[in-house]
Order: sequence, then structure tokens, then C-alpha cells
Amino acid sequence: MRILTVNDDGVQAQGNIFLREKLAENSNVLTVAPHQERSSCGHAITLGEPVRVNKVNENTYSCTGFPADCVLVALGNFYQQEKPDLVVSGINIGANLGQDRFYSGTIAAAREAAFRGLPSIAISLVLNSNDHMNHFETAANYVSKLVERGVHKLIPPMTVLNINVPNMSENHLKGSVITTTGYQKYSEEIIKRTDGRGRSYFWVGGTYEGHEDIPGSDCNAVSDGYIAVGLQELSGRSLDLTKNLEELKTII
Repeated sequence: MRILTVNDDGVQAQGNIFLREKLAENSNVLTVAPHQERSSCGHAITLGEPVRVNKVNENTYSCTGFPADCVLVALGNFYQQEKPDLVVSGINIGANLGQDRFYSGTIAAAREAAFRGLPSIAISLVLNSNDHMNHFETAANYVSKLVERGVHKLIPPMTVLNINVPNMSENHLKGSVITTTGYQKYSEEIIKRTDGRGRSYFWVGGTYEGHEDIPGSDCNAVSDGYIAVGLQELSGRSLDLTKNLEELKTII
């Protein structure tokens, strides 16, 4: 298989390294990822200025643009003759649950691929403040198993498969489930400070305060120790994905 990997944490981020090395065991993997962290950039693209791509090593390239730019550059430059079979964005350092999908550069990259007619997956490792290590291998192994089972054939056009993996070893997972979209709670304070020259500046971004208890949601599933697998439809046509979800259940 031909697989393109992207992320929003930067080309040298540990999660993407785990992902591309694991997928490369059985597939032809190319990585085009931002040259610096682009977390929470949403679906931004670069207009009016050049996007530069530099080779990091064999089959790995850094891009000065946003995650969605990385997909566009990869398709327009490296896949002109033959498109990838699958685009995998991640492994994100932190959750992409509930309304996070609107902010996430990780999901934006997968969404851009879906806009271009390609099966796409966004995968994230859900961290907690008291975690002492990151189990990227759990998420990487899970994606690899899905790829081996032909997941790219079960992702319908104009949808993104959004996967959130609890930060724990595989033997502690309770399993994986198909989920709906939940709702995360964040504090809303904006912190105002003053710099050394007396000018005001602000820190934006509240602290996590839990999630709403919505049975069947991605937030609930991860909190209960399950991998949350959600299929997000992008066309606005309210497609009936019942059959697709039933097929996905057979391989997750």
C-alpha cells in the first residue's frame, strides 16, 4: 500500500515517528509534516506566500505550511502519477474528542485528504495530566492492524475516521467501539499579563474540566478505557452511514 502520513505536532514529533515506522513495516510510507508545531491551527492553508518543502531523510519531508498544506503539497508534488491508498494523520499528542475536531490540525489534514477523494484517518493519543509516559506504540499498533484488515476500503467518500486511543498499554485496553461525538469542557478564562515594556498581552486556552456524560460518545468511551472510533461525514448531505459503521465494527 501507498500511505501518506501527516500531523500537526511537527515532522520530528514522537507520535508521527512511531506511526510512520510502524506502517512502513508493511507499506510504502511517505511523510510530509509541518517543520514546526501547528497544534490547534484548524483547517488553515497558506495563501499569498510560498510553501517550502525540505527533505529530512528518505521518504520524510518537512513543510513550512499548515497540516492541510502538507496534504496539498504531497498530492501535488509526490503523488502526481499515482495517489496514495490512504492518508493517516497523527499520532496526535493529546485528545481530538468532541468539539476538538473543529480546532484540530490533525483532523484538518485528514479532512483535506477526504476532500481530495482519499480514505483518511486521524489518530490521537489521549493524555492525562498525571501520565508518566506516552504509549504511542498502542496507537501505532492499532492503526497498523486496521490497515492490514483493509480499513481504507471501508471508509466512504467524504468522511474521516477519527480515532482516539487511551494512553495505556494494549493489555490494559478494554477494547474498541464505534462512537458518536461528545462534548469536552474547558475553562473560559483569558489570562491578561504585562510584558517588560508595560504592554498587555494575553494567554488564550483554558484548562480541561472533563466532559459531558453522553452515552455512546467518544469522550465516554475513552474515559472508560476503550479506543473510540468515529466516522465523521463532511459533505453536508446527511449520508446514511449505518452500513459503513456495521462493516467497520467487523474489523475494529
